[in-house]
Amino acid sequence: MNPRERYFDNAATTPMDPRVLEAMLPFLLERFGNANSQHSFGAEAWEAVEHARTQVSRLLGAEDPSQIVFTSGATESNNWVMRSFPSGWVSPFEHSSVLEPAQMQGFQMLPNNGLELGSPAARTDLVSCMAVNNEIGAQWDPGQFVGLGAKVHSDMTQAVSKVQTSLSGLDYVSFSAHKLYGPKGVGALYIRDGSLTPMIAGGGQENGLRSGTLNVAGIVGMGAACERARLEFRTNLDHAYALNGIVLEEMRGLADCQANGGARRSPYILSLSFRGVEGEALVVDMDARGYAISSGAACSSRSTEPSHVLVALDMPEDWLRGTVRISFGRFNTVDQTAQMAKTLRQCVEKLRTMT
Repeated sequence: MNPRERYFDNAATTPMDPRVLEAMLPFLLERFGNANSQHSFGAEAWEAVEHARTQVSRLLGAEDPSQIVFTSGATESNNWVMRSFPSGWVSPFEHSSVLEPAQMQGFQMLPNNGLELGSPAARTDLVSCMAVNNEIGAQWDPGQFVGLGAKVHSDMTQAVSKVQTSLSGLDYVSFSAHKLYGPKGVGALYIRDGSLTPMIAGGGQENGLRSGTLNVAGIVGMGAACERARLEFRTNLDHAYALNGIVLEEMRGLADCQANGGARRSPYILSLSFRGVEGEALVVDMDARGYAISSGAACSSRSTEPSHVLVALDMPEDWLRGTVRISFGRFNTVDQTAQMAKTLRQCVEKLRTMT
């Protein structure tokens, strides 16, 4: 049995698409040149990087490929933006790679009424609002903060290639390759007008904004992953909706069970809370039965602290502790999703009899 079919933690990382690996292999073996070298080996690598930059910009909808700067991933991209401004406001639902550097900078938290976000209470240099939450799948429109006199950043790691996005008015957008079936360790930052303090100096790569020898194979892989995602967007989206619906239908009628994320959420992420059950116990039990789900974001899954996202929503502790995340991908099948949902319900019922 293909283990990818039983892997339901795609929000943490996705399996690499074999077509992406195929595109990368030549640049790991025969085409090994440094993209900044002047000889033919370097020129070949440079052309591959620029082709990938075009592929990424097409998926994102950027006006010009030069607006794409390659990084090691969204965490670096987010830190880069947060650390570049003296003042800012961020939403309370952000990934830790936005929240922690924002706190270090002394930024303020946007007010919220449930999932509804308010505006900054004072003039500021930057506003950051993610497009899709990595824990509960809730969606926001970061464009609501355009026109306030501040630069606008959005972490679109869980949105790019999955739901409809718009760059209209946005200044910075972060995302990673490994969330869309590409390799780990490579990502991008969209910079609308090139105005950002260089993250790393000493080499002049990426128009002087991010120095360092380019990860050519990784960048090629990201480009190939973005191209596949662009061409297969509707097929993948319909598949995610179908799988999401299968799980929700299986949970119908189960006592003390709720789906989180509000009415407008990504079909790729399903956050479920089971009152009176420990989410970590569910994850362990499901893993023993061959299915991978999670009790929260991968970056904080080993922390004993409650989810800041659920805390911001004022979720009662007995519901909060019983929350798990199921995230769908293109390699999950209808049959395995149905079996996973049945298994999850059985695990919940079993754990409840043990308390």
